[in-house]
Amino acid sequence: MNLQPEMLLVETSDQIATVTVNRPEKLNALDNKVLDEFRELFEHIQEDDDIRGVVISGAGSKAFVAGADINELKNLKVKSGERASRKGQVVFSIIESTGKPVIAAVEGYALGGGCELALACHLRVASGTAKFGLPELGLGLIPGYGGTQRLPRLIGKGRALEMILDGTPVDAQRAYEFGLVNRLVDEGRAVDEAKKWLGTIKKNAPIALKKAIQSVHAAYPNRAQGFQDEARLFGYLCGTEDFREGTSAFLEKRKPVFRNE
Repeated sequence: MNLQPEMLLVETSDQIATVTVNRPEKLNALDNKVLDEFRELFEHIQEDDDIRGVVISGAGSKAFVAGADINELKNLKVKSGERASRKGQVVFSIIESTGKPVIAAVEGYALGGGCELALACHLRVASGTAKFGLPELGLGLIPGYGGTQRLPRLIGKGRALEMILDGTPVDAQRAYEFGLVNRLVDEGRAVDEAKKWLGTIKKNAPIALKKAIQSVHAAYPNRAQGFQDEARLFGYLCGTEDFREGTSAFLEKRKPVFRNE
């Protein structure tokens, strides 16, 4: 593989690409550069016949990906907010539509955009340290990278609303009980288990794997409209005073005071 991303570490062995978000000092938060590198990388993976599967993980033991970069989010307005949401949606849809199995190997926090990244993967392996959450409402926002669409399809409307409206992260065991996590492993074993699982999966015919993924996605005919609505509402919220208060409070490490305006 000739690509040399700066924020993603990529290692390929036995036809499996292991992609590590490498911003441990920022708990692997997603910024625009990380999203751009994900898009470029997965467009390449789509066309690389030598890659039969992908594992996505985060550097360090504290976080898979702890969310989007709030320092970038805080400056969004209505239109730029909608564009930002659409960008994340597009990148994660490219990952989801990859005709090769993609497994999220989750250790530590998978929050906000990190949880949405895990949802965009086809399967999820988590260690006992993993915590999944969508805390965007505490910032005066909603999940904007596809979370409001993928989560209810995966675990059902009621449980999805529980996670989104409450915002409190759920631990690995509860995520497994919800159906958000496919396999639980001991701490530090998520990547190894994901690679082992892909070793079994990739024994199947590549074209059959690709068509199976496409067929499952075809079961949700209104996906495009749902993503459009999510981006529009995300952008609307970026124009509110509650969004300004929520992001400011987060960065200032205090409780927000929302005024419904």
